[in-house]
Amino acid sequence: MTAPKALDTPYQPPRIFGPRYRTATLGILLVVTLVAFEGMSVGVAMPAIADELDALDLYGISFSAFLIASLFANVVAGLWSDRRGYPLPFVTGVVLFVIGMALAGASSSATMFLVARVVQGLGAGVTIVALYVMIARVYPVESRPKAFAALSAAWVVPAMVGPAVAGFVAENWGWRFVFYGIIPLVVPALVMLVPALRQPSSPGEAPSRGPRSRPVAMTLAATAAAAGAGVLLHGVDRLHLHPVTGALETAAGLASLAYGLFRLLPPRALRFGRGLPTTVMMRGFFSASFFGVNSFIPLALQEVKGFDLSSAGIALTTGALGWSTGSYLQSRKEGQAHLRIRLGTACIAVAILLCLLAVLPGMSGWIAVPAWIIAGFGMGFGMTTVSITALKQSPVNEQGANSASLSVTDMLGSALSVGVGGALVNVIGHSSTEIATGFVVISILMAAIALSGTVLAGRTR
Repeated sequence: MTAPKALDTPYQPPRIFGPRYRTATLGILLVVTLVAFEGMSVGVAMPAIADELDALDLYGISFSAFLIASLFANVVAGLWSDRRGYPLPFVTGVVLFVIGMALAGASSSATMFLVARVVQGLGAGVTIVALYVMIARVYPVESRPKAFAALSAAWVVPAMVGPAVAGFVAENWGWRFVFYGIIPLVVPALVMLVPALRQPSSPGEAPSRGPRSRPVAMTLAATAAAAGAGVLLHGVDRLHLHPVTGALETAAGLASLAYGLFRLLPPRALRFGRGLPTTVMMRGFFSASFFGVNSFIPLALQEVKGFDLSSAGIALTTGALGWSTGSYLQSRKEGQAHLRIRLGTACIAVAILLCLLAVLPGMSGWIAVPAWIIAGFGMGFGMTTVSITALKQSPVNEQGANSASLSVTDMLGSALSVGVGGALVNVIGHSSTEIATGFVVISILMAAIALSGTVLAGRTR
């Protein structure tokens, strides 16, 4: 008899919490947890913020300002990460994000709060892209699904306690402390990230020489896309008050946005070309349909059904739990990517149609809870698959650019859907009955977007 050879031992993918990857994983999860607390808190606190700052007209724009700023930062961070690595962009993004929280807490007007949201968006945009590049460079291919699942799992604790804590803090101490309370966590977070950011990256290829590798051209394109999205949303919001100038702004915004996206996204993305182009576009369909409803759930439940801040946040909590569950399941089972993506969008469409029942007369607002578990599951299962598939379809020297493209469609989908939703609320009205009508209209529109994604999912192959 002979001793068993090393080749006889079944290959075991490296564990993301094993000795080699532990510091990187903990660093990533710590920052995601910090960002998640803020993300869950803002959604619950926004009705109180809008009331104190007399900014209900800017309800949707407050979310969109964050997302449009993130869109611009995504592109800059993608170029930065491809050329210089991910550590410095990652830390810079976290610092900017925290500065934005401090500004938000100190806001004395709606304008100042919007500026704070822009700074937060810049920080989040840089952080997200650097985070994706970190996963692509540090973890082997077979470990990436678990890394993305862990990323989603980092939302579990904030999702469970964030809305309730934010509601309690806002009702008893004021909404400003929802922002201030997160700031002390920055120091231990950055201290723990030091070893994580020293984790050696796998060797890459020479920097890409393609059109999306030119810093000046890409920065101009990002500026055009972000400015176009902002002008577009401002024009849409003014259409009912100033039809002519609103229409001109809308047209100019669309033109600028189209110019920027043509250069920011992979070739053929706007035509839904097979493979990577459609994979990148699917990220926008997921974000638009989900967040276009998610952002208005607390407002609808509070204004229509009389929920308090803590109770209205429960639906957001359950959505995040469903998201984490879906992400975990996609990391445990094999399957064709396009079918997973199709299942994700279908779940979101069904969930949205169930959720709109929550504001109808005679129906319980608590219907939103099981509905948003289904929506969250669809996001975790399908959207995580989109991220993994896009990285598989990307050359190493274009991982930063394509990660940025994913984030661009993500942020743009959310910004446009939330901004249009806010404009619809302004047009329809702010009474409880009118808000209920607006929520139904928004829900039907976003369900149609999710169903369109279900049809297009097959083109990701």
